[in-house]
Amino acid sequence: MGAAYHIMGRTVPSHFLALGTIGLVALIAIPNPFSSKKGESIDFNAGSKDEEKFIKEYLAKHAGAPHKQ
Repeated sequence: MGAAYHIMGRTVPSHFLALGTIGLVALIAIPNPFSSKKGESIDFNAGSKDEEKFIKEYLAKHAGAPHKQ
């Protein structure tokens, strides 16, 4: 078989080190699926107070509606 390393008095095969490295990189690189997510906010530039009110009401009304295609 391949080479083995002596780490802290134990003999560790090289493929164990490779698998451990791949696992560690995967844990660091993949984002946590249980972390809290921030809600999306929509920034808009309204020309008047009436327009701003209309946009806010429209977004509130249609925020949970499913998209039709």
